[in-house]
Amino acid sequence: MIALDEVELGAGVRAGFTSRLGGTSLAPYAGLNLGDHVGDDPQAVARNRALLASWVGADVVFSAQVHGRGVVVLDRPPTGPVGEADALVSCDPSVAVAVVVADCVPVLLADDEAGVVAAVHAGRPGLVAGVLQAALDAMVGAGARPDRVVAALGPSIAGSSYEVPAAMRDEVEAAVPGTATLTSWGTPALDLPAGVVGVLRAQGVSTIATSSTDTWTDRDHYSFRREGRTGRFAGVVRPTH
Repeated sequence: MIALDEVELGAGVRAGFTSRLGGTSLAPYAGLNLGDHVGDDPQAVARNRALLASWVGADVVFSAQVHGRGVVVLDRPPTGPVGEADALVSCDPSVAVAVVVADCVPVLLADDEAGVVAAVHAGRPGLVAGVLQAALDAMVGAGARPDRVVAALGPSIAGSSYEVPAAMRDEVEAAVPGTATLTSWGTPALDLPAGVVGVLRAQGVSTIATSSTDTWTDRDHYSFRREGRTGRFAGVVRPTH
């Protein structure tokens, strides 16, 4: 079983976001943990990833995420690990790409007409470093157009929950306007989804779906800030033609 929230990114695109529900991992990763770097049983992770591949209809490529702006473009199935990257672009229907998160913003992008899709890991450092701009540039290089790109943001920590030092809030706000906010208890915070939307709009993407799920409060999703040792859920996307 796999619990997945499918999102509409075009008639020729299969895309969605998982939760922690379903899967075969045991506590503290209990559920559909898709992260292979968190200490979970590798065989459980492999089974969970197989469930994801079955849903999306193709092998799923994951990268080693490092909170940077690196992008890997795939126009055929890779012959081995793709290495470090925080955005993956696929131009091949036989290749689905995924991003794993546990508070960061998972962003799925697609130009259905061009048959180009991307999965982006937009945490605080990557957002500041320009990972979204890098991903869109790579998509354009593969034939996409920003005005045709449709975006979907998955569950992530909400601005009302993401407390940070005031100096960090101000530094990020200077780099990504619109991110500065307050927690629900009145302390300095960052609204990463708002920053993502602002960057996408500035890059010419106008059709953007957001999520109301706050991973800090929603226990159906993994949250590193809430749990520490925990699993990762995913956003996955594939061009189907």
